[in-house]
Amino acid sequence: METETKSKSLFEKFSNKATAFTGSSPAFIIAFLTVVIWAVTGPLFHYSETWQLVINTGTTIITFLMVFLIQKAQNKDGKAIQLKLNELLAANERASNRMVDIEDLTEAELDQLHKFYVTLSSLAKQETDIHCSHSIDAATEINEIKVEHSRHHKDKSHHGNTSGK
Repeated sequence: METETKSKSLFEKFSNKATAFTGSSPAFIIAFLTVVIWAVTGPLFHYSETWQLVINTGTTIITFLMVFLIQKAQNKDGKAIQLKLNELLAANERASNRMVDIEDLTEAELDQLHKFYVTLSSLAKQETDIHCSHSIDAATEINEIKVEHSRHHKDKSHHGNTSGK
């Protein structure tokens, strides 16, 4: 089990470094120079099938590997974004906790939720005075609610700790 964790950790480190490198300017310059060198050597190799096969094989292998590397990076980024959004939903007392992990819903269930938010958006658009929904007073009120909520949780945690630590 420990070697499995180490190998995952090694793969994780490798894929993170590879993803960072392949998205960098030096990686692009290396790829560009490779194509230029290949093109310039065309006359030297009389534009042979082998000369063409070298670039075709190389780009195919790199593309094949990059697909998996990109997918891994997207999966990790997607999971991180979902966790951040879940944290925001959990922290906001006015947000529905039903929205946490909705990515597991069916397409039909997501469509139903989408209709709800389209309706909500339409109702908001009917409000012609933006100052009603986005006024300084509304911002102050929301901030006060959050501050009070934060104080309540701090007081609760201090009073609940009877161990003296």
